[in-house]
Amino acid sequence: MKRHLISAADLSRDDALLILDTADELAKISERSIKKLPTLRGRTVVNLFFEDSTRTRISFEAAAKRLSADVINFSAKGSSVSKGESLKDTALTLQAMGADAVVIRHGASGAPHRLAGWVRGSVVNAGDGTHEHPTQALLDAFTMRRRLGSLDGRKVTVVGDVLHSRVARSNVLLLSTLGAEVTLVAPPTLLPVNVDSWPCEISYDLDAVLPKSDVVMMLRVQRERMNAAFFPTEREYSRRYGLDRDRVAKLHDDALVMHPGPMNRGMEIAAEVADSPRSTIVEQVANGVTTRMAVLYLLLGGANLGGEDQ
Repeated sequence: MKRHLISAADLSRDDALLILDTADELAKISERSIKKLPTLRGRTVVNLFFEDSTRTRISFEAAAKRLSADVINFSAKGSSVSKGESLKDTALTLQAMGADAVVIRHGASGAPHRLAGWVRGSVVNAGDGTHEHPTQALLDAFTMRRRLGSLDGRKVTVVGDVLHSRVARSNVLLLSTLGAEVTLVAPPTLLPVNVDSWPCEISYDLDAVLPKSDVVMMLRVQRERMNAAFFPTEREYSRRYGLDRDRVAKLHDDALVMHPGPMNRGMEIAAEVADSPRSTIVEQVANGVTTRMAVLYLLLGGANLGGEDQ
């Protein structure tokens, strides 16, 4: 059994389907008046967040608590990290306290991989730099599957700031594993240098891709990670790559609109589109708890994810 979830590339098709099937079963429990299971009673899950987060941190906390785990929330602000403590020393401290799983979000790409070498418990990547965010990709796939059925042959278009997006990389890897056909749409300045090696198509023309899309996933323009001018103006970006009412009209009737959040309303997505019936944005948040319950259950509950210890 795999001890860690660091990258969407770590998951085989069988692994991914097992997580999604488990999430389907756990979703039924979330609809009950009493939502708790005793599965992880006595286990300790540490949320180790070095970056600001709302949805992901609360989602992991809710998931662990619904499985009856003990949860410790660690924020870098106000901790010994602000005094200069290294990631390794923080990890060893958590290890000494008996953490069975560490959910980590960090500004440096590769931090969860380093952490996995220092602790005996499971490590779950909740976003590292511009690298990956595998549980976001899992909850996106779960949302698509509940609305559309099988993802085999489905056409998914991911639009926006791919360069700075960990969500885009994880979604491309996971969705291609599940049989979907992914197309990235972005200005050339917002695509990574090595994007040609990714299992997806590339386009610069959003209007040409929309009529063929089953799912359109909009990405937030991450201004906080930008140290240069990647496009002329926000208005120009919105005109070329924003999803407004006119562009949504080009989608077929069953097509979905997704966004991992938080949104820049009026820039990459119009407010009326974000609030429309084909939008799954709020549904994604609810499905995030269920999907993360499935990940923690399979990593800590003794079920086999397929594969050997690593």
